[in-house]
Amino acid sequence: MARLQAGSLINVLDPRGQPTNIVQPLPLAPRLDSLAGKTLLLIDVGFGGGYEFLEEMQAWFARNLPDVKTTLRRKKGIMFADEPEMWQQARQEAHAVIFGVGG
Repeated sequence: MARLQAGSLINVLDPRGQPTNIVQPLPLAPRLDSLAGKTLLLIDVGFGGGYEFLEEMQAWFARNLPDVKTTLRRKKGIMFADEPEMWQQARQEAHAVIFGVGG
C-alpha cells in the first residue's frame, strides 16, 4: 500500500455521478389496479447479473401469477442512453414495464 508524503496532493472524484445536463422530472405512470391478464415487459439494461435476475423474476411470475404474460428483452444500447423506439414498443406491447438492473 502506498503512503502519501507530507504535503502531497491527491485527486478525489465525486462518486455520485452528477448529471452533465438538466433533466426535467416526469411523473410515474399510474399504478395498475391488477396484473391479472396483463403483459409485463422486463427490460435488462446490461448491468452485470441483471438479465439473470429478470429471468428469475419471469420464472416467479410463471409460477405464482400464470395469467400474467412476461416478455424479457435486453436494451440494445448502453445502459445510460435513451432509446425512444424501445419506449414506443413498450407502450404498444405491454401494460407495464420492469426496467431492471442486477448486481
